[in-house]
Amino acid sequence: MKTTTFSSVLLMLSTAAFAQRGGGPPLTSLKTVPVPAVPGIEQYVRDQAALVVLGKALFWDMQAGSDGRTACASCHFHAGADHRVQNQLAPPQTSTAGITPNRTLTAADFPFHQPGNLDAPRSVAGSAGTFQRSFFDVVPGAAEEDGADLFSSRFSLNGRQTRQVTSRNTPSVINAVFNVRNFWDGRASNIFEGSALAWRDGHLVTEQVRLENSSLASQAVGPVLNEIEMSYTGRSFAKVAEKLLTLRPLGRQAVSAGDSVLGAYADASGVGLAPEYSYRRLIETAFEPAYWAAPEGGQMAANFSLFWGLAIQAYETTLISNDSRLDQFLEGNTQALSALEQQGMREFLGGRSQCTQCHQGAEFTAASFRNIGRPGFFRTGVTPIEDDPGLENGAFKSPGLRNVEFTGPYFHDGGQATLEQVMDFYARNGDFRAGGNLGPGIGQIRLNQQDRTAIVAFMKALTDDRVRFQRAPFDHPSLCISTGHEEPAAGVLAADTTDGRFASSAIDRWALIPAVGKDGAVAPLQTFDELLRGIGNDGSRAHNLTQPCVP
Repeated sequence: MKTTTFSSVLLMLSTAAFAQRGGGPPLTSLKTVPVPAVPGIEQYVRDQAALVVLGKALFWDMQAGSDGRTACASCHFHAGADHRVQNQLAPPQTSTAGITPNRTLTAADFPFHQPGNLDAPRSVAGSAGTFQRSFFDVVPGAAEEDGADLFSSRFSLNGRQTRQVTSRNTPSVINAVFNVRNFWDGRASNIFEGSALAWRDGHLVTEQVRLENSSLASQAVGPVLNEIEMSYTGRSFAKVAEKLLTLRPLGRQAVSAGDSVLGAYADASGVGLAPEYSYRRLIETAFEPAYWAAPEGGQMAANFSLFWGLAIQAYETTLISNDSRLDQFLEGNTQALSALEQQGMREFLGGRSQCTQCHQGAEFTAASFRNIGRPGFFRTGVTPIEDDPGLENGAFKSPGLRNVEFTGPYFHDGGQATLEQVMDFYARNGDFRAGGNLGPGIGQIRLNQQDRTAIVAFMKALTDDRVRFQRAPFDHPSLCISTGHEEPAAGVLAADTTDGRFASSAIDRWALIPAVGKDGAVAPLQTFDELLRGIGNDGSRAHNLTQPCVP
């Protein structure tokens, strides 16, 4: 095969900075794209660096969940996404049917929708969250809250309930700062709004909060109270505050002294932050006193959703992967992409693939700030509209593609295990085409096998090695994640007899995500396909989910 040079690619793609057939901004290095500023945030925040510290601690802290074992990161630990394989199935969004809980997915399960067998029972590969339980109250000094099992018929097996599973696949939080709206259906608004108590002139007054370019904050305040994801039914933000303000941040988790954000705050024991860095102190350092300093107390708890949303947004804003081999190529390193990857780039940007109808610019999504005025949400025929209407008529946000090598399974239903399967899906112009208008380009895709192979190679060149090896800013504390439930005999779940309140809950199986400092790990992340096939379980891949832990 003839080698394609940087100059010849420029000639073939025009001189207009890699213009794309789908319109939108041209393809450039992500380093050229500014992070959207948040006008007016200085009213609330007095120390942005301290805000990032607070946000990273909150994001990774398992104590935030009602069970004391579920963090935001429990579904975003792997290239910003989730690649667990057991107890990850849920019914479609609009279905009340049950599924077979605690199943372990295998390579043979994918793709979920086999051509010629589209009427088969449908499931979604989501993310395991918490057990269905009612909230009674927080317990002073304890991470686990008081409550009782609310038996879930959808997530149970022979009288034992399993952890509930979300009805959509987990998208990556990396580069999510460039999205105008977040969640698959865009319900996390670009405007973060609500109310806050402010101490003004010796009085507490209620002020309206309205911050633009803050979809990440809008998104962050959702899962922590969601009764499937992190919360027992009936918990409030005031109760989240009441608990966390009495606990040492990350008190059950290892924090590397070399952590790029938390290292300077880490306890000498290696577990949690040092005692002097309580959540109360971190909030006082990050936020203006008007929002926490009222002498009668209670103001900090009342404003906790404000602190939570803005802090996690600040942390996630640092998670930008802009140093892939593609970025290096676009910056002038002619050796950064192979001939096959350059061919894949031509096919990706060209008209036959239709890729850039939805995946545009350096962000690789039409849903970015630079694409305001374009829809960014499309129906591509992944699932029937009646399974999940998405934004409307089966439309879902066009996700960015950076680090897509590690964010499988793919689509909002998690129904494709590999990028090759994704390309096969598009080559057949979708699976479910009836019942509504399809997005631009669907029905016009013309890709042969060589085209698909080249585009897959190109997409793998969108991986930032800092993500691959968990280097700063993608380093993190340790995490224990539930990887399914103990099943001593087929179809029989072991009971948790340690607490009578939760006697109907199955016993979790836990896997360790080790703490990593700013220099990253030796082993690269494991792809979803490798996990399904057991490749890397010898320690040659990170996050292989084989190392047990006790939360």
